[in-house]
Amino acid sequence: MPVSVEKIQEELGVFGVSFEDEDVSEKLVELCSLHRLTEEKLVCEWMAYSTTRNVQLTVSNLCSMENEVLNKKNLRRPNVKKEKHCGSWDINSIQELIEVETEEENLLDSYSTPAKGSQKRILSTPENPQSKRVPSMTRSPHLLFSPATFSPSATPSQKYSSRSNRGEIVTSFGETQGTSWSGGSGKYTKVELITLQEEESLTKSYKYMFQKLTDIRDAVGSRIEELGEALKNHFHIEELTSVSFPAQETVTVLGQIGCDSNGKLNSKSVILEGDREHSSGMQVPVDLSELKEYSLFPGQVVVMEGTNSTGRKFVTSKLYEGVPLPFYQPNIDPEDCSQQMIITACGPFTTSDTITYDALKDLVDVINRDRPDVCILLGPFLDSKHEQVENLQLTITFEEVFKSCLKMIIEGTRSSGSHLVFVPSVRDAHHDPVYPQPPFSCYETAKEDKQRVHFVADPCTLSVNGVAVGFTSTDLLFHMGAEEISSGSAGAPDRFSRILKHILTQRSYYPLYPPHEEINIDYEAHYNYAIMPVTPDVFIIPSELRFFIKDISGSICINPGRLTKGTVGGTYARFLVKKETTGTAERKSPCISAQVVKI
Repeated sequence: MPVSVEKIQEELGVFGVSFEDEDVSEKLVELCSLHRLTEEKLVCEWMAYSTTRNVQLTVSNLCSMENEVLNKKNLRRPNVKKEKHCGSWDINSIQELIEVETEEENLLDSYSTPAKGSQKRILSTPENPQSKRVPSMTRSPHLLFSPATFSPSATPSQKYSSRSNRGEIVTSFGETQGTSWSGGSGKYTKVELITLQEEESLTKSYKYMFQKLTDIRDAVGSRIEELGEALKNHFHIEELTSVSFPAQETVTVLGQIGCDSNGKLNSKSVILEGDREHSSGMQVPVDLSELKEYSLFPGQVVVMEGTNSTGRKFVTSKLYEGVPLPFYQPNIDPEDCSQQMIITACGPFTTSDTITYDALKDLVDVINRDRPDVCILLGPFLDSKHEQVENLQLTITFEEVFKSCLKMIIEGTRSSGSHLVFVPSVRDAHHDPVYPQPPFSCYETAKEDKQRVHFVADPCTLSVNGVAVGFTSTDLLFHMGAEEISSGSAGAPDRFSRILKHILTQRSYYPLYPPHEEINIDYEAHYNYAIMPVTPDVFIIPSELRFFIKDISGSICINPGRLTKGTVGGTYARFLVKKETTGTAERKSPCISAQVVKI
C-alpha cells in the first residue's frame, strides 16, 4: 500500500506535532519506504527520538534519526520471518505481514467508529473482499475510454482533480532561463536501438522459468570475468590471486560482493566470491576495518588489495571499483544533429482510488501542446498493485484495458507528430513478469503510426539523433538503496549519486545480485540484453523515491518520479538534447537543459 502523508500528519497530530515543509513530508515518506515502516511506527520512532533529544521535526534531524536509530535496527533485525516464508517475497506480501503483526494492536479499532479521514483497512475475507470504492469500481471498463474526447466517464479522483500545483517546476538542470519548451513534432527525429551486436536486441517474447543453476552460474561468472578484465586493464593490475590463498604479503583479488546470511548486507557480513579462473568460485569473509571510505552492494564486482594470512579472512586495504563504458560516438551527418525535445513519464497512470486515466489524459494534453520530438512512456500502464486489479473487479481482460489505453494515447497524440516509445514494466498486469522484459506485442499499429510508434524492451538504450538515452522501468534506486552500505563520502555526496555511479560503472541496468524479491530475473537473458552497450548520455531511472536530475560523470541521470502518487498527481520530466559534432578533446554533455514538472 502506498505511504500516505495525510496519515503521517494524523499520527503526528496525536502528539501535537505539525509541519508545513514539503521536504519534511517527502523525507518521512522516503523513510517509510526504505525501512518498511508503517506511518504509525515511523511516528513512534520519531517521538521516541525527538523526546529524548529535544529536537524539532526537520529534514536534518530525520537524517540523524535514520543514521542513529533506523539503520542500526536494520542490522539487528532477525530473519525469522524470512525463514518461515516458503514463497518469494514482494511488496504486497511484506505489507500483509506488517498488517498481521499489527492486527492485535488494532483490535479495539474494529469496535469503534473510525475518525474522519482515517485510512484503516477494512477487515475482510479473501472469499468476500470488501471495497472502499465500490461505486467507481462497478462501472464497466469499456466506459473508461472515450475515443472522441479521451475523457473517462467513471467517477474521477477528487483529490487529483482539485490539485492546485499543476505545471509547477520542482527541479531544473542546465540552461533553463528563457528556454522554449516546444519541440519540432518529430519531423527531423531518428530513433534507433543501440546494441553491441544486432542479435543482442530483445525484440520478442522468450521462454523463461527454465533456468538451470549451472546456466545462472555461467552467466554470473562471465560478468565477473568481463568486468574484472576491464578493471585489470584500467588500473594496470599485473597479477590476480585466489581469494582463499594464504598470504602474509599484500595480494590482489577479484570477486563479487555478497552477504554471508539471508539478511541485509552490513559491514560485518561482507563476503567476496572469487572468479572462476583464479579462485574457482570460492568465497572468503572480508574485513573492511582498514578502509576509510567504501560503498558496497550485493552483486558488485570489485578488485581488492589486502592480506589473507590464514586463507579464511581477507583484510582489505584498497578497493578498486568499476569503470564506466565510453560514451556513444555515432557516425552521423551534422545536419542530423538538430535539437530534440524529449518528454518522459512513468506509470502508474491512474490514481489508486479509481481506474480512470485522468493523469494520462492530462499528459496527452501536454504532448499536444508542446509537440515534443520524442515521448518515452514507461509502465506500468495497468498496475498489478492497484486494488481493483488485485481484487479482479474488472469486467474485461487486462489486455483489453491495455489495448484501449494504447489506442487513446496513439490516436490522441497523432496530431502532435511526436515519436512514442512504450516501455513495459514488471508491474504490468497483462505482460510477461520477467526481467529483461520483451516489448509489448499485443497491439497492432495503424499504418499512419508505424514510423512514430516504437515498442521496446525493458531495459533499453536508444539513439535519438545520435544522443544515447538509456532507461529501465524497474525501481532500481529503491532496490539498491535498501541493500547498499557505505562509510565516508565514498566519492559521492549522497546515496542517490553513489547508487547511480555504481550502475554506470558496473555497466548493467540491474547489477544487484541476488535481486529484489519482487523481480524475477532470467540470467541468460540478463547477460544478453541488460548490459549497457555504452554509457548513456541521458539515463532515465524512475523511482518511488524523490525526483532528481544529477550529472554523474558526464551522464545526466533523471528520476522523473511517478505520474501519480496514491490519490494525487505526480511528476514527469522534459529535457532538450543536441549532439555536438565538434572534434574537441573535452566532451560536452548533449543534454542542454532538463526539468521535472508537476502534472
